[in-house]
Amino acid sequence: MAGNCRIGAGSGYWGDMIDPAVELIEHGDVRYVCFDLLAELTVALLTRAKMRDPGKGHIPDVETIIRQALPSARRNEVGLVTNGGGANPAAAALAAARVACDAGLSDTRIGVIDGDDLTDRVAEIRATGWKFTHLESGEEDIDRIADRVVAVSAYTGSDAVIEALDGDAHVVIGGRLADSALYCGPLMRHFGWSFDGDDWERIGAALTVGHVLECAGIASGGMSSQWRLSKDPWRLGFPFAEVSEDGSAVVSKVAGTGGVINQWTIKEHLLYEVHDPFNYLLPDGVVDMSAVEVTELGADTVRLTGMSGRARPDTLKVQIGYEDGYIAEGRTMFPWPDALEKADFCEQLVRERIGYLGVTPTELRFDRVGWDALAGPIAPKPAAGLQPNEVELRMVAKCRTRAEGEIARRAMLLPATAGPVGTAFGAPLPLRKVVALWPTLVPRDLVPQRVLVDTAKEIVDAHGA
Repeated sequence: MAGNCRIGAGSGYWGDMIDPAVELIEHGDVRYVCFDLLAELTVALLTRAKMRDPGKGHIPDVETIIRQALPSARRNEVGLVTNGGGANPAAAALAAARVACDAGLSDTRIGVIDGDDLTDRVAEIRATGWKFTHLESGEEDIDRIADRVVAVSAYTGSDAVIEALDGDAHVVIGGRLADSALYCGPLMRHFGWSFDGDDWERIGAALTVGHVLECAGIASGGMSSQWRLSKDPWRLGFPFAEVSEDGSAVVSKVAGTGGVINQWTIKEHLLYEVHDPFNYLLPDGVVDMSAVEVTELGADTVRLTGMSGRARPDTLKVQIGYEDGYIAEGRTMFPWPDALEKADFCEQLVRERIGYLGVTPTELRFDRVGWDALAGPIAPKPAAGLQPNEVELRMVAKCRTRAEGEIARRAMLLPATAGPVGTAFGAPLPLRKVVALWPTLVPRDLVPQRVLVDTAKEIVDAHGA
């Protein structure tokens, strides 16, 4: 019978802090630390970077993580797992291998996972008769956007993570590994749970634990209603979970670190980004959170029990990124007195100028930062005599073509010279291309995973440098 497994969160997003992960490795008595670095749109953006440079397309944080965390991880026998390979896991592995070699750790075994990138296989998959139906709009297939597709990536599960760890990988780097799979894979391997048996309840528990941990500091007081209780958040402690063989878990953080963990920080994250807690579909299983019990055991220590799960779906979620026009954006500040009235005047000024020049944006938005940028039309007008000291007008136009976008962008400069006295503005933001998402499904058996485990030295030598 396997003993408990302690697994920790190393990051929750691209650009997250690294020192809390190192702290977990050095003082958390953890077996694994997992680094989630991807968001919904990230792979499409990384694919475009890879198209410009074949050596790009992965999250640059991978190198920083290896540089700062690998020496401690090797000393403490802690496995590192990440989806920071993005659109180019091989390039991420090479970058990690070079850093490992520079650190004198050339024997580090790095497992590389790919197979989730379906960009070049769209025609092949459609030829089987499969349709990439839009999960939200119901549009039957991608005919309308097929010539604008830039990236197609499937959310994959724990199978390949387990295979890489079975190959004695110290570091596992994948592409669009689902956030929860980073945690589920190591836990399944540790306890010997299988997709072929009757372990679905325990796999559901592992996925629930992974869901709690995957955003790192959010479970320990970040982005929380508990922010007033969060101590020293500038040195936030990332959470770890000590998981038992029955699937129950205790979530905590290293003693003395910043932040807070209580029943509310955990409950908040249990529901974070979950549309149906009774039927939360993931690549490794279907999670049912309806009976989860969250119990505070003491300061910064919470027990999770009652997790449940069912057999994994026959399909995988796929995100298709496609080009969808251009965004023009401008910002102008207006001072007291009559700041809101000045912003209203300049909204009309910009709207009329864009129309006068013959451009009809597909979307046009004006936000008054300091009044309605978050609340939108439900924001109440300030009472008489309580006018804001200043207001920023954020202007955004989505246009079909670059030429139209450039016209809209220039129109947003007009408040500085044709608007009220006292306006302030910065350099105009550059026009940017829009990559939109088409969420869909693909049969699981059409997404085979590939795993290769080599030492850092072998990876570097294979590339001649």
